[in-house]
Amino acid sequence: MLLTLAALAVVLGPLIFVHELGHFLAAKAVGIQVLRFSIGFGRPILSWRRGETDYWLSWLPLGGYVKMAGLEDEGAAGGVEGGKSDIPVDPARAFDQQPVWKRTIVILAGVTMNALFAFFIYAGLAATAGAPELASTEIDSVATHALPPGTEALASLKFGDRIVRVNGDTIRSWNALLDQLLAGPTTLRFEVAGRGEPLVVHLADGGLPTRQALAQALTRLDPPRLGIVEPGRPAIRAGLRPGDLLLRANGDTLRSWSDVLHIVWNSPGKRVRFDVLRDGRVEQVTVVPESKVETDSASPRPHVYGAIGAAPNPPTIHVREPLGRALVSGFQETWGRAQVVLGFLKGLVLRQTSFREVGGIITVGQISGQVARLGLDWLLTFVAFFSINLAILNLLPIPILDGGQLVFLIAEALRGKPLSRELRVRLSNVGFFLLVVLMILALTNDALRILPR
Repeated sequence: MLLTLAALAVVLGPLIFVHELGHFLAAKAVGIQVLRFSIGFGRPILSWRRGETDYWLSWLPLGGYVKMAGLEDEGAAGGVEGGKSDIPVDPARAFDQQPVWKRTIVILAGVTMNALFAFFIYAGLAATAGAPELASTEIDSVATHALPPGTEALASLKFGDRIVRVNGDTIRSWNALLDQLLAGPTTLRFEVAGRGEPLVVHLADGGLPTRQALAQALTRLDPPRLGIVEPGRPAIRAGLRPGDLLLRANGDTLRSWSDVLHIVWNSPGKRVRFDVLRDGRVEQVTVVPESKVETDSASPRPHVYGAIGAAPNPPTIHVREPLGRALVSGFQETWGRAQVVLGFLKGLVLRQTSFREVGGIITVGQISGQVARLGLDWLLTFVAFFSINLAILNLLPIPILDGGQLVFLIAEALRGKPLSRELRVRLSNVGFFLLVVLMILALTNDALRILPR
């Protein structure tokens, strides 16, 4: 519990501070008067005044705010933000008296800082501790029907085959293998441990779609060991824990994580009895996978499939990268994680993803505790991902969020005059109560995951 709370503080604290710092620095830079900088909502636990700004550490640590002149008490959020400031306001430096471009800079500064924070975490890890790469180069299986023309030689790869070199370059991780597949020459020579002759493939079409098809046709061999067990899902409810090695399912030997997936996928609502190696002892744990509907026609899962809310813990190595390459990796990781968040939101809008998948502060805390147990690099990676999540969610067009304020500014630019204060207050109140409803929904989902069914 203490580790979970500490990890949650490590995740939320810096992200709130960085986001609000962005607004604060931008407002100062363009000459807007800042009345209060607060981490947390409500009345302060600790406060001090420096110059014309109050600095607060408030009792409800679920966010923060920068109170600027001209935006002191717009709507219901004004009370949550600790009430009106007693610092004299300079009307000429009020937020609503500034040109649209200045206000846009201030509004976008928070999410920009969150995105930059994630970028520097990813790039910093790659350049110092080293980017984690999947150590295994062993093959679990090959989808022979999906191999592009000219690559049929790879169909001879069997379970457990280990690729050691490609075109003479030693391959020490799955990431390095993917680099060769996605960016190497069109002729690739695969050397496999224990085989005398290399497997030679020719990519007639060297385009990215063909290379991606080749990469997706190869499945990496991961041991059936649990790494992350999601809060409130069937695995953790049944008693499975991170670090458990799954030996058998319903009496059938499990050689790899793919074996686990296929059994779980094909057992929605059915009892699956796992023999688990834990602390040197073999125990039996029975799990009932929950039913889910697959909406991706290209997915290998059945239309209705089972899920238990667990992920493997494949062996990794850390590869330090030169500064230039680390910066590129930082951008790629940041953009890739942003696409994951956007894809989740798209699924909610299109009803491809259930709102029951939305988690609140309890779920964030539980996941923070789990990744903290995996190591500091994993925790920092989660902080970076959550920072991207926070940036994108803040851009949603909900009044009270940055995205809603941006909509107000766009409307003002198109109309040639600002929306009336009364309308802004009404819309901000709607946005505030919508945000409260979403928080209640998320906390309800958290509770349903925790409480026994």
